[in-house]
Amino acid sequence: MTRAIGLMVRIVAFVAIAAGLSFAQATHPISGRPIAKVMGHEGAPWLERPAREAEEAPTKAITALQLRPGQTIADIGAGSGYYTVLLSAAVGPRGRVYATDIQPEMLALIREKVEKRRLSNVELLQGTATESRLPDGAIDLALMVDVYHELSEPQAFLRSLKRAFKADGRLVLIEFRKEDASVPIRLEHKMTVREARTELEAEGYRFDRVIDVLPWQHILVFRPGAARK
Repeated sequence: MTRAIGLMVRIVAFVAIAAGLSFAQATHPISGRPIAKVMGHEGAPWLERPAREAEEAPTKAITALQLRPGQTIADIGAGSGYYTVLLSAAVGPRGRVYATDIQPEMLALIREKVEKRRLSNVELLQGTATESRLPDGAIDLALMVDVYHELSEPQAFLRSLKRAFKADGRLVLIEFRKEDASVPIRLEHKMTVREARTELEAEGYRFDRVIDVLPWQHILVFRPGAARK
């Protein structure tokens, strides 16, 4: 029965990824990387699958980020809110988590979680393909988990995002390792470290480090430069 449920979740996720949203397929103008279509809200069961902790180790990722109580975090492309809940616990009641997504259906799923768990430190924001809509100078760390490679307007979005960081802020991308053929994810939903560096450094972000403690994904840490005017 467990195997059958797992198979069903994977099928739903595959259909959602294949369908995506109505963004045209494009390539990044700097790296030439094909930009993946966004997983629709129909793929939420994939994000909540019971095997996710074993396959992706989200709790280990949170530990690796070394978050502190009272910090302000942005969970960009938060999806079903899986990471939002973990981030909320990590920064505590004095901290704040902005959970953002471009899909109102995903935000509705997060709102349900927030209300059920009475998470008073989570605020929902609906962003756009080009605007984070986060408050200026407020963010200690912005996290994108398997999200950056789906941004339809990555250059414009990164420029918008810069305004939201505090002076010592960090941008963290968690992306499936394209360098590893054994990672069982479609190629367009993976990224290499070189691709990420090429694209973000072109927008003035400074590469800090890569943390490779997860089974399938890189944790890529960047520091924002001065915001473009």
